[in-house]
Amino acid sequence: MTARNIAPTTEVRALRVIQAEEYPLYVFMLRAQNVLQFADISRVSRDEAGKLIGYQRPRVRKHIQEIVEYLDSTSPILPNPIIMALSSQVRFRSTRGGNRHPDDGICDTGRLVIPLPEQAKPKPAWIVDGQQRALALAKTQRQDFPVPIMAFVAETVNLQRDQFVRINNTKPLPRGLVTELLPEVDSPLPPRLQIRKAPSSLCDILNSDKSSPFFGMIKRASTTANKQPKAVVTDTGVVDMIQQSLMSAAGCLFPYRDLGRNETDFDGIIQALFLYWAAVRDTFPDAWGKPPEKSRLMHGAGIRAMGRLMDRILGIVDPLHVQAPRLVRDHLALVAPHCRWTSGTWEELGHRWNEVENTTRQVTELSNYLIRVYQNARRELP
Repeated sequence: MTARNIAPTTEVRALRVIQAEEYPLYVFMLRAQNVLQFADISRVSRDEAGKLIGYQRPRVRKHIQEIVEYLDSTSPILPNPIIMALSSQVRFRSTRGGNRHPDDGICDTGRLVIPLPEQAKPKPAWIVDGQQRALALAKTQRQDFPVPIMAFVAETVNLQRDQFVRINNTKPLPRGLVTELLPEVDSPLPPRLQIRKAPSSLCDILNSDKSSPFFGMIKRASTTANKQPKAVVTDTGVVDMIQQSLMSAAGCLFPYRDLGRNETDFDGIIQALFLYWAAVRDTFPDAWGKPPEKSRLMHGAGIRAMGRLMDRILGIVDPLHVQAPRLVRDHLALVAPHCRWTSGTWEELGHRWNEVENTTRQVTELSNYLIRVYQNARRELP
């Protein structure tokens, strides 16, 4: 931070931006160690009368730790500014030559004089947006890390809360968009995203390789309008199916991971996926390639449930066996008569074919049913 302390105030170089004359915006930099020294976090709570006070969400420990780990990594970048509301006691002093030009009147440079926090008194600033980042910055090893700050003067909680709601009143990024972007991210990712990176890359191959049974059938955030009629399978369902098999020790894709070397045999995984899902396509031709409202096989529930059956079948059939395609079809034929992908009722489950949803409970029910039917049919084989 470029600052000099003159008790009881501190000065920082700042840019003053005029959007509304009564509420100028100030843009300046602080070091990580200084952010919470003079800025408070106001959390949502209620007073004794039940009135809402504050506006910030509760701490999200996992998210904070992920930010800390990123900040402690090599060459982190934190471009999003922390947004603060400042006490009306702050003062801005324009520097010589930094005044607004008469032709634009937008901004000028100068020094922002901020009161230093006094013991047992409120701090002179409140964090309106960036609570998790601020808490992470307090924990990072890089205490000199420069942090962009954008601030406005607002003495009342009502004005702070108004800005907080407006700033945060956006929908989170669609899960599918985040999933599709993951393979293109080279920098370290939080563990919850890192474990989806390889499955997302494999999903790309399933969708783009002309030899894949899923060629052009997987709907991603980047799918253009002219390709959407054929793209009937959501990428999140496919990614979930692959991830489950890769991460579970009982999954048929798990052996393709070398945990000691942190390496994965992607060619082997692709061969296994192509083999199994081509057999699924051939076993259920009337249900394959239809939109999920016409075929539950193409629904997230069907993809995930058949993925768990894949773990059982490919746990028995070696994908490298010369007769592997026929063998997998033979195994799938054991469950085919009991499947209701496009019509009828899953009698044992008590659901009509189109009532099966992509929820954890129903996917588990459908998976267990398919595996149970498969195992019973194998026992009855001569």
